Amino acid sequence: QVQLVESGGGLVQAGGSLRLSCEVSGFTFSSYAMYWYRQAPGKERELVALIGSSGGITNYADSVKGRFTISRDNAKNTVSLQMNNLKFEDTAVYYCNVRIGVGNMYWGQGTQVSVSS
Repeated sequence: QVQLVESGGGLVQAGGSLRLSCEVSGFTFSSYAMYWYRQAPGKERELVALIGSSGGITNYADSVKGRFTISRDNAKNTVSLQMNNLKFEDTAVYYCNVRIGVGNMYWGQGTQVSVSS
C-alpha cells in the first residue's frame, strides 16, 4: 500500500535551517508529482511546495519563495524540502503528499518543525 514517511523536523532558532525528507513506497514514485503541506496550530493545512514527476517543475507558496527548495531523488523514492532562513511563522507540522488517480490523496504522519524567535 501507499506509504509516506517524513523525517527531519525539529526545533531550530529563527534564521536557521532544516532539511525534511519523505521516503515513499507502494507506488511508482517517478510517475507522480509530490507536494509538501504544513499545518500550524489553529490554521488550515496549506500547500508549501510542489515538484513535478521528473523534478523539472517546482512551485512554492509566496511565503516561502527564496527560502525553501523542494527536490526529489527518483532512484531513492525520496522527496526533500530544504528550509533556510526559518521564521517563527514557519512553525507547523509538515506533511508529504501524493495524489494518485481521481480524488485519492495520501499523507504521511507529519513531522513537527518548531522555530524559536
